[in-house]
Amino acid sequence: MTGVVHTFHALAFVENFSIKELAAQYPEARRTHAQLTFSPPGGGTAYLFAFGALVFQDVGQAGREGEILRLRRTRPALTNAQVSTDTFTVREEAGARIDVVAGTLVLDEMGPERAAMVALTVAQSVAMEYYERIIDQMFGETDTLVARLEKTGTMPISTRPLHRFIGAAIGARSEVLSVLHMLDKPDAVWDDPGAERVYEEMRSELDLVDRYQALELKLRGVQEALGLLTDIARDRRLVLLEVSIVLLIVVEIVLTLVRH
Repeated sequence: MTGVVHTFHALAFVENFSIKELAAQYPEARRTHAQLTFSPPGGGTAYLFAFGALVFQDVGQAGREGEILRLRRTRPALTNAQVSTDTFTVREEAGARIDVVAGTLVLDEMGPERAAMVALTVAQSVAMEYYERIIDQMFGETDTLVARLEKTGTMPISTRPLHRFIGAAIGARSEVLSVLHMLDKPDAVWDDPGAERVYEEMRSELDLVDRYQALELKLRGVQEALGLLTDIARDRRLVLLEVSIVLLIVVEIVLTLVRH
């Protein structure tokens, strides 16, 4: 196997990053509205994405550990647990056609724009793993609620927990959309046709589109089921309210008759 091999290491955290706040702590970094790009002291390139992902390109283990420690010092509230990690390899060969071969992206020339495309898609992939776990958990909890309804034929009177659950599902959907940017291609693809090819190959290799659609379907199913459960709980409350009103009227009539 010939050519220059580049390795991308990606980590995703629970918290999102404020690029504006981080920029003050990384004065050497190149900044866009959604990411910071800088070179660690030991060489290579690091990418910090607003959706809580950190990607290293050709950075050794010591360099990665040093930059993670630096990030934690910058963000003291950052949780110790990393949501997910991933590694992706790119092989640079003169004259090669841009393609993914046996899980490795092969291209004729790397360049900063193409490296940024690889970093972005790998970051999206590791971030998506977090949302896949969250939404799978929501899906399981929804199944539990539906099974309870099937068994008992009724819902709890209080709808507040369901409302909070629905809000969490809507929030998760909004975050997934903001992370993946599926509807808009990065600006760099318009300047370099090769970067667009890299972007498309990476999205296909990491199954970003299919995974996103699966998340959308699960979220839509969760929201629809929770909406129906909320309607059932609300109807039960209305019935109880009507029964209470009737009982109050009966009590008032009985009291009136007793007085007379």
